[in-house]
Amino acid sequence: MLPSTTRALVTTLREDARMVVELVEQPLPAPGPDDVLVQVEAAPINPSDLGLMFGPALMAEATYELGRVEAPVPPAAMKALSARVGQPLGIGNEGAGVVVGAGTNAQHMIGRRVAAFAGAMYSQYRVIPAAECMVLPEGITARQGAAAFVNPLTALAFIETMRAEGLSALVHTAAASNLGQMLVRLCLADGIPLVNIVRSAQQVALLRAMGAHYVLDSTSATFSQELEQALAETGARVVFDAIGGGPLLGTILTAMERVATADGAYSRYGSTQVKRGFVYGALDMAPITLPRTLGFVWDVSGWLLSPMMERLGPEARARVHGRVAAELTTTFACHYKGELSLADALSREAVADYTRRATGSKFLILPCNSSIDM
Repeated sequence: MLPSTTRALVTTLREDARMVVELVEQPLPAPGPDDVLVQVEAAPINPSDLGLMFGPALMAEATYELGRVEAPVPPAAMKALSARVGQPLGIGNEGAGVVVGAGTNAQHMIGRRVAAFAGAMYSQYRVIPAAECMVLPEGITARQGAAAFVNPLTALAFIETMRAEGLSALVHTAAASNLGQMLVRLCLADGIPLVNIVRSAQQVALLRAMGAHYVLDSTSATFSQELEQALAETGARVVFDAIGGGPLLGTILTAMERVATADGAYSRYGSTQVKRGFVYGALDMAPITLPRTLGFVWDVSGWLLSPMMERLGPEARARVHGRVAAELTTTFACHYKGELSLADALSREAVADYTRRATGSKFLILPCNSSIDM
């Protein structure tokens, strides 16, 4: 008999300017004809999940109790988030588990282990359209397949975006992250010049040990000179920025302009070389600052995985999905600091750890191991 309820983590922004994240019991709909019922075994905590989970809440002022976290939200953020007030939202963009039930058109999926980018995956059970599931290869565990979508597809879509711009090299910030390490392995395998920008000497050592050639510490006194040299050698004119705030993006684009004008030719409009900046993260919520030293041929825009995958078209999507499935334990392997049950994910210690968004602080939630949570 299929379960009729599930325990899940939900986040709600209340009218009294409090963000509440709690473990609740929810009704579970029966699978439709083309749906599967997945018992979720593993789901990662990605930065994008934290954006929904706690958003702009002041976590230093949070209060904790079993299965519940509550934190105040600043007035300015309340105005920006007015549309979500009072709505309980499921958390967890992606995850993996076993199909334990299915509609009439998806019976062949029962017993298969799948990964999905379906949202609300911090739940013991999840009803998902069968067409949105990736069947994992034999021998791949849920832990290995839990992060089969967000980071691997983002890394591959960076390269597809770069090629669509007619370019052949790229720059990546916050490059020591799990995603950054995947991108290093991917670019090494495909022979793509990659300029990695990190924030410590330890992160430089980490990526160089993986074989990365260009790894720059943005806190170094020689960063600007090293950046210009790396850009000149690689020809990189597109940057994918995970920071999202402050001066770093402007610094990178300015360095691209300096390299473009290194021949000494003068124009009051700057070079005609295209410089592209794609902001895909928000590790720094401060405004993005761009100096007036970029010339006039530049562009900065947001970058989001889902619409980018739609633009790629079915043939490209099938190609990247196939590559991810084939290289889950190599190129796209993901490493975790620890594993948490649903309730443990709301403990003071765990929240303080994974909300630091630091290299090496990625956690995995195991929803179906949560029978003693409440």
